[in-house]
Amino acid sequence: MPSHKLKHILQQARSGASTLLLACCLVSCGNNIEKIKMFEPQELPDNIIKDAKIQRSEYGKLQLLMQAPLIEQYSKPEPKTEYREGIKMQFFDGYNHPTGILTARYAVNFERRNIMMVRDSVVIIDLRSGDTVYLKNLTWNQAEHRIYSDTSLWSKNGQRLTYGDRFESDDSLHSPVIIHQRGTLEWKED
Repeated sequence: MPSHKLKHILQQARSGASTLLLACCLVSCGNNIEKIKMFEPQELPDNIIKDAKIQRSEYGKLQLLMQAPLIEQYSKPEPKTEYREGIKMQFFDGYNHPTGILTARYAVNFERRNIMMVRDSVVIIDLRSGDTVYLKNLTWNQAEHRIYSDTSLWSKNGQRLTYGDRFESDDSLHSPVIIHQRGTLEWKED
């Protein structure tokens, strides 16, 4: 076979291989919009804090100690801070004496709205009175200094259980109210 025919066949083979390679690349390089949306930056946290312990004080006096295994802060689509692995908040009277504890398995704080919502096994303990309130969820309106829940709850005070439909209080828990009390159970230990 003459060399010019061999060159011609090799050029056609290279050209065919290049065309085939280009076609394979074009077919495999499709954009799946759903997969791309999974990685949009607005859904990723801006900051992640692990094993956090945060103190808030006013005029040098301790007001709040907050602990969370994981804190995620987001700026988009709405600024918020999420506590996906739970939260524990201890409240103080300004003289380093604890007055209350709040725990929940999940919390989210919406900065612009001044609203914090906690849910999943919410427990509030008033250390001054000994009352413990168990709720499904709770909303804290920080601007109005008010906490409330529109879900059923029960409260334990010593040897008395009280069941109700709603809960309201100021954010220092000085005036807690169980709305639509459905019953009270009392007992005495021997």
